[in-house]
Amino acid sequence: RIRGDINVLLLGDPSTAKSQLLKFVEKVAPISVYTSGKGSSAAGLTASVVRDGGSRDFYLEGGAMVLADGGVVCIDEFDKMREADRVAIHEAMEQQTISVAKAGITTILNSRTAVLAAANPVFGRFDDVKTAAENIDFQTTILSRFDLIFIVRDRQDVENDKRLAKHILSLHKQGGRVTDDEEQKKEMEFLRKYIAFARKTISPVLSSSAATKLARHYCSARAEARGDTRQEDAGSRGATGSNENAIPITVRQLEAIVRLSESIAKICLMSEVTEEMVDEAYRLFQTATVDAIKHGQVSFLNDEVREEILKVMDRIHSHVPVESRISRELLFQQLRKENFGDRAIAFGIHELIQKRELVEYSQGQVLKRIQIGRR
Repeated sequence: RIRGDINVLLLGDPSTAKSQLLKFVEKVAPISVYTSGKGSSAAGLTASVVRDGGSRDFYLEGGAMVLADGGVVCIDEFDKMREADRVAIHEAMEQQTISVAKAGITTILNSRTAVLAAANPVFGRFDDVKTAAENIDFQTTILSRFDLIFIVRDRQDVENDKRLAKHILSLHKQGGRVTDDEEQKKEMEFLRKYIAFARKTISPVLSSSAATKLARHYCSARAEARGDTRQEDAGSRGATGSNENAIPITVRQLEAIVRLSESIAKICLMSEVTEEMVDEAYRLFQTATVDAIKHGQVSFLNDEVREEILKVMDRIHSHVPVESRISRELLFQQLRKENFGDRAIAFGIHELIQKRELVEYSQGQVLKRIQIGRR
């Protein structure tokens, strides 16, 4: 049997509403289970054998992925799970079964569920100077089982910050109570019924032209991930070229694009997958997983240039004391005298701004250091 459920990983900075999105999915999905990675064990996610206190017989208890059969499992703090517990759900995520051989009980349980997981990168926040492989601290075996991997960044944007602050403050004005009107409740109930109907009644198939286009898209994704980006830095060892990718592109990703295409057909209540649906599925795959592989401009730089950027950041700490200001042009001049290139200086300043160690004033012409940088 071919897996039809889509697994999604949200990997991003803290305070980007990942947990809220998981809670919303749990609320909308017809069948759903919400759990936290830190409080979940392998037995709690899959199945456990328990001895009855009275009869002293053993019996089987299903975990979260068994209880959510036919629905979705939302796993928050996925990076906080122990490695042994993550390995335990490999079978459930790909074969959608859970094999049990404990205390004389040998059986196979169905776990036909989608997985929506949220996690933070290895450094807590994404570090643009580090490669994608250094930011994402998950084994290839677990990453390849996710059809979509979204990088969620907390970018500094004045307009977005104002809009977000206005929304948060409006909730506090209501005393923390979120009032759902009848129209919203009707929309939620309609969405829940629509999802259940599409899952149950629509079984789309690939057209021949759509299958041909899928094969072409898969080959281009493989070629891009394998090292076409080495053209960015010919003659040097690129981070995504000859090094191992953080997220592999395998046959599982081809199946992922197929599942995405079929899901789009289900949304449209159509019995056949068209070329337009394949294009949209591949666009979604590119926006999520492929962009995660190529995350960060600095990831395309070779090891020598990244080392230079780290040295620039260290020299900025020396040139700019805490709570002092300096013009951007003057800082460039001082670092040029130390034989640093303009590209490395720009990346170093950008990285310190992202880490909230530098703040821009006067349209970016003046920089102020606001906290002691990490050495």
